[in-house]
Amino acid sequence: MKRKGLYFLIALALGGVGAVHAQDNTAAPASDTAAANSTGEYDGRWYIAPTIGGYYNDTDRNTNSRQFYYGLGVGRFIAPNASIDLFVDRTKRHRDTAVGGGNWSNNNVGVAARFYAGEWNAWRPYLLAGVMGSHHQNSGDHGWAPAAELGAGVSKTVTDSSDVRIEAGYRYDWDDKSQPAKSGYGDWFLGFSIVSRFGEPAAAPQAATPPPAPVNDCSTKDSDNDGVNDCEDKCPATPAGTIVGPDGCPQKVVIDLRGVNFKFDYPKKGHVAASEISKALAEPTSDSIGILDQAVDTLQRYPQVHVTVAGYTDSVGKDAYNQALSERRAKIVYDYLTSHGIDASRLEGPLGHGKNDPIDSNDTDAGRARNRRTELQVQQ
Repeated sequence: MKRKGLYFLIALALGGVGAVHAQDNTAAPASDTAAANSTGEYDGRWYIAPTIGGYYNDTDRNTNSRQFYYGLGVGRFIAPNASIDLFVDRTKRHRDTAVGGGNWSNNNVGVAARFYAGEWNAWRPYLLAGVMGSHHQNSGDHGWAPAAELGAGVSKTVTDSSDVRIEAGYRYDWDDKSQPAKSGYGDWFLGFSIVSRFGEPAAAPQAATPPPAPVNDCSTKDSDNDGVNDCEDKCPATPAGTIVGPDGCPQKVVIDLRGVNFKFDYPKKGHVAASEISKALAEPTSDSIGILDQAVDTLQRYPQVHVTVAGYTDSVGKDAYNQALSERRAKIVYDYLTSHGIDASRLEGPLGHGKNDPIDSNDTDAGRARNRRTELQVQQ
């Protein structure tokens, strides 16, 4: 193998991952990929796929039994469960001394199709089929021969713009020139690829604006003033001030505090007063303060509502420490509400749940940030 070529492929792979990571700092979370891709069902952007791997060679080659290969693919998904790659790869084998020694290199140019099973963001097994031209070069001959491959692998989306692929299979080369007494070689291979997609995900299509409703239509009336029109209101006589769901019936809800983001490992001990809440909040703190002020306004408009103030952490750290940290988060929000006119008799808690009941994955920075939260859980 040419070392310069291998180093170039490794650098290209790392560079692609770095570019994707920088893009993902401002892009939607991976869980929103299906809503932000180019078709609404799968991500059809073009990608590059640097690859490194190894062969277990056909003994008829009379070469060393194992060696590395490296390559580069360019492709895209053409359906939710199918992709096409154009690829090139290279390997160099060392011939046995008994047959004259020297090197035997192969440069392959081809196309490969992959057929996947499973959901887009899950571990997805797939089947691989490809055809190619293989250019062989050695002391006995050099020229082109057809080749084909079959295999299987597994793929995982790690961000909305990058995947990893691991695959293994069998490649057959119809080279009948390199050794006059041999005709064709079958080699097993194992490869690893980093897939990096280009550009921003396309925005989800906008819903069509519905036509205006007739003036006397029930959809324009709300007889009990609960915010649900009479056409959809299944509980048409709810008392004033009752919190209802989309069907107009009383519903248990959580006053949404998503967006009230805490710094990692904050608040510290002693930072539990409402006046010190900005020390614990992630920048910009004004966004989180605005959401808390909306919660205060909601509680003031519905004086009959009682809530439980609950705090949560991500999974980093020991359970006992996370429990205390979640209690401090709940306490600092509790103090903020009471300092802005919400009577303590309407608040249960503050309660801490530690790392329990996560709302997102603890395997990513974005997921852990969402799990570091507080909730106002409405009591019925």
